[in-house]
Amino acid sequence: MVFADLFFIYLFLPLCLVSYLIARNIKAKNIVLIVFSVLFYAWGEPVWILLLLFSSFMNWSAGILMEKFRDKGKLIVGTAIFINLLFLFIFKYSGFFVETINGALGLNIPVPQIVMPIGISFFTFQAISYVLDCYWENVKVQKQYYKFLLYISLFPQLIAGPIVRYSVIEEEIDNRSTDMNDVCEGALRVIVGLAKKVILANNLWAIVTAFFGKDITTLSFVGTWYGVIVYSLYVYFDFSGYSDIAIGLGRIFGFHFDENFRHPFISKTIAEFWQRWHISLGSFFRDYLLYVPVFGKNRKYLSLFLVWFSTGIWHGAAWNYIIWGLYFGCFIFFEQKLGKKRMKKWPNWWKHIYSKLVIIIGFGIFYFEDLGQLGRFFMNIFGISMLTNGNAFSDIIVASSFRNNMFLVIVALICSMPILPKIKSFFLESKNDAIYAVGRVGSVVACLGLLIILSILLVDSTNNPFLYFRF
Repeated sequence: MVFADLFFIYLFLPLCLVSYLIARNIKAKNIVLIVFSVLFYAWGEPVWILLLLFSSFMNWSAGILMEKFRDKGKLIVGTAIFINLLFLFIFKYSGFFVETINGALGLNIPVPQIVMPIGISFFTFQAISYVLDCYWENVKVQKQYYKFLLYISLFPQLIAGPIVRYSVIEEEIDNRSTDMNDVCEGALRVIVGLAKKVILANNLWAIVTAFFGKDITTLSFVGTWYGVIVYSLYVYFDFSGYSDIAIGLGRIFGFHFDENFRHPFISKTIAEFWQRWHISLGSFFRDYLLYVPVFGKNRKYLSLFLVWFSTGIWHGAAWNYIIWGLYFGCFIFFEQKLGKKRMKKWPNWWKHIYSKLVIIIGFGIFYFEDLGQLGRFFMNIFGISMLTNGNAFSDIIVASSFRNNMFLVIVALICSMPILPKIKSFFLESKNDAIYAVGRVGSVVACLGLLIILSILLVDSTNNPFLYFRF
């Protein structure tokens, strides 16, 4: 089941909310969320619910065993992490691994055709964070299985994140409340997330497929830049839209998830970009991998390599994702060696140009899983194809597309900046009652208008799942 669907918006979610509000105590409310979460996950392919249940039970058991046998904690946590990563490898990476072996050694080993369970990367990392936090005694071991199952299966963030730490909702599993302000604020956040997906991301994707959905050998220089800039905006609105929906739904049910995006395109450095982009994944690798001793010692550069290699391959079983992760890792390394003092001396305009060029080219690497196409992308975007293949600098197709989609692209650029939040805060944080009232009424009217527009767009739309469902 997907969030950007009329069935979810107007039937599943209202039924879940009514059932939740009818439930008299926190235990009943938790059970309601578990039932609806299981239904949500099983909607597309019911068999994978068995994997989710096994994963949750295995990791819950690991926590129980660690508390009971502290002297064997290292063995228990190591076994739990190994099993988690083994399942992730089997379902997500086994085909890629065999294809790589075949290509490198000239073998013909049959490539396993295993369907990847949706959301496995997210709930596996949540489980790993829990067992490690239990081992490090950062959280209390959850004694009751159904509460841990709630944490793993909670449908707002189950499919595509954010990666929620157990510590974030540990207290709220047993002690939380939902008032009308929570419901309203959560609903507004959900509508904004849906609007990002349905109104912006889906229409931006149509432009991307028009330019990158075919062989790009003859694509012009400007056409390549135009396509990758639009793709960058698409990925941002698709994924941040999902995160907004997840955070909003969590708020409705009394959970307060951490932010996953903080306007990453205003970043002046690559390090800052990764402090604003997919924050839950970046913080996961920072806390659980970057500072963990490798072979008994803290090895700064090896750990940095592992973090960015893992960041890349987490996103998909293809070489372009590994290249993408290491590409950003190289710039993080460059900025570390250069030092913050030296980078502060750079003019702001130059820092913005530098960071945007690196980020946008990075999204091109992210898009092209075919390494041949990726090579042609580099040839095009650096203008080499104009010299070697006679590609045009620009063409009428680019001009026509930009003219037809100019309003969409401009709105997307504006919405990717913290302009609207600043306008909202001006009204809603004002001590003047009249200004506050205008802001409150205006935000509700705007969100209702967005809901009507996106509902109309969803009537005739085909299934267009969120990008990060693949990861």
